[in-house]
Amino acid sequence: MKSFHGIVTAIGLIAIWQGIVWATQLPDFMLPGPLPVLEVAIAKHALILKHAGVTMAEILLGLALGTGLGGLSALTLIAFRPARLWLMPVIVASQSLPVFALAPLLTLWLGYGLWSKVAMATLIIYFPVTSAFYDGLRRTEAGWIDLAKTMGATRWALLRRIRIPAALPSFASGLRVATAIAPIGAVVGEWVGSSAGLGYLMLHANGRLQTDLLFAAMLTLALIAVALYFVTDRILRRLIRWQPETVTN
Repeated sequence: MKSFHGIVTAIGLIAIWQGIVWATQLPDFMLPGPLPVLEVAIAKHALILKHAGVTMAEILLGLALGTGLGGLSALTLIAFRPARLWLMPVIVASQSLPVFALAPLLTLWLGYGLWSKVAMATLIIYFPVTSAFYDGLRRTEAGWIDLAKTMGATRWALLRRIRIPAALPSFASGLRVATAIAPIGAVVGEWVGSSAGLGYLMLHANGRLQTDLLFAAMLTLALIAVALYFVTDRILRRLIRWQPETVTN
C-alpha cells in the first residue's frame, strides 16, 4: 500500500512539473519537461550511475563516521559534566559556520578526492545525531533512574542499561534527519572541488546548458536520499520495535 501511495505521489509531481512547463512555455535549456529528462537519463544512464556510485560512497561513509562520532559525543556529554561545559559550546559553534565556507578548506586540507566530501557529509550529520541522542539520554524517565539506584545500580550500569536503551528512539530520530540531509554535504563538497560525483556532474551540465542532464542528476540524487531514508527508517523500526507507534491512521 505504501509503495502504491509513493507511485501516485510521483505521478502527481510529474504531472505538476509538466503543467508548469506547459504554462510557462520556457525553452528546454531553461526548464525541460519530464520526457526529455527521462530520455537523457536513459541515454546517459551509465554516466549517471558512475557518478551516483561515487556520491553514494561519500554519503554512506559520512553517515557511518557522523553517526559514530555523534553517538560518542553524546555519551561523553552525559557521562562527564566538564565535557558539557567545554564541549557543548564548541559543538554548537561549529554549526554556525556556513558549509560553503568550510568546503574549500576541507578540499585544501584533504584534497580533491573522496575524503574531503566524506568529511563534509560527516560535519552535517554530526550535530543532529549528537543533539538528538544527548537529549534522549538526559530525559530518561525519572522513575526508572530512581528504581535502578534503589537496586544498587552503578553510574555506568545506569548509563548502559537504562539511559542508552531509553534514548534509542531519540537517537533514531536524529539519525533519520541525518540520513535526509547527508547528500547535501557530499554534493557541496563536489561543487567546490572534485572530479566525480553527482554534484560534479550537475555543475558541468549547468555550465554547458545541458539542463536535461542536470535535472536527471538531481532526480537521481533525490532518489538516493529517499531510498536511504526509508531503508534507515525500516532498520530503525526493527531495532526499536519494543517502542510501538501510536499513530494508526
